[in-house]
Amino acid sequence: MLPYLMAYYGNPHSRTHAYGWESEAAVEKARRQVADLIGADSREIIFTSGATESNNMAIKGVARFYKSRKKHIITTQTEHKCVLDSCRSLETEGFRVTYLPVKKNGLIDLKELEAAFQPDTSLVSVMTVNNEIGVKQPIHDIGEICRAHKVFFHTDAAQAIGKIPMDVNNMKIDLMSISGHKIYGPKGVGAIYVRRRPRVRLEPLQSGGGQERGLRSGTVPTPLAVGLGAACEVAQQEMEYDHKRISQLAERLVTKIMSEVPDVVMNGDREHRYPGCINLSFAYVEGESLLMALKDVALSSGRFGIGRFTTEEEVDYTVQKCIQHVKRLREMSPLWEMVQDGIDLKSIKWTQH
Repeated sequence: MLPYLMAYYGNPHSRTHAYGWESEAAVEKARRQVADLIGADSREIIFTSGATESNNMAIKGVARFYKSRKKHIITTQTEHKCVLDSCRSLETEGFRVTYLPVKKNGLIDLKELEAAFQPDTSLVSVMTVNNEIGVKQPIHDIGEICRAHKVFFHTDAAQAIGKIPMDVNNMKIDLMSISGHKIYGPKGVGAIYVRRRPRVRLEPLQSGGGQERGLRSGTVPTPLAVGLGAACEVAQQEMEYDHKRISQLAERLVTKIMSEVPDVVMNGDREHRYPGCINLSFAYVEGESLLMALKDVALSSGRFGIGRFTTEEEVDYTVQKCIQHVKRLREMSPLWEMVQDGIDLKSIKWTQH
């Protein structure tokens, strides 16, 4: 990215001078790198500010373009907030949205999806890898179902790109959201894949100079696009190695914690998942209390993220601290004490004071 922040400062949309041509060539190379990672044509890649914008573009863009004939959208209850909020925003405009529940393992029921289609359904939006519990939805099957119903299929793939193999043609994906910083690229940049055949049409969210095929006006930030492209290329080269290594570290973390601490539940399907996102529930311990106790470890409430640069030492340190603090917090918990005394908590009639 550095040369495009310092020396090559041309506007990639300026066609009348060499400075612009240099930047344009760099942006187009980055576009090819992103496209190659997902099996797309580079003309189908539009640069955005990140997956939040891409999700907004896909959902609102498709809904509004086809609104004269189609007023129904299908998504799931476990989508990222920006998808759910985009759908709620459309409901205020008169669109109908079906929010599919997920099964106990976090996956959607394909029969429920089939049953949700209506004659005026324009779009189905289901994320590939869940950002909270790491489950991987049956994207290939969903794509087949949507194609059979002649309904566009959008997936928020921010947590999946560069981590698991994705092919937009094989999976029958029509729109896909991509985030830069989820694959070790720069923050503030992302992309949206928009299929050309059969062509998906969007109503743009942003009006202006008509850049990015008129779908996303505004000057493309060359250094950020270059960074995203490079990150996609590295991800493609390292994906197999990363996946194997992260799987081993995840197995190490889960096995060690579960062998030392009773009453721990791993949330989400054990088979259909991305191993780098581990979500654990520790019974009789408040999530926030454990989070505060582990303040020298970067994690979310109940969620451990393992990435390309995580070391065995870091996993072992986290495991040891986690075991230590869960035991300590349980010693302070009256519920834990009752369970140790053989009291069935479900049999207690709780009253509010």
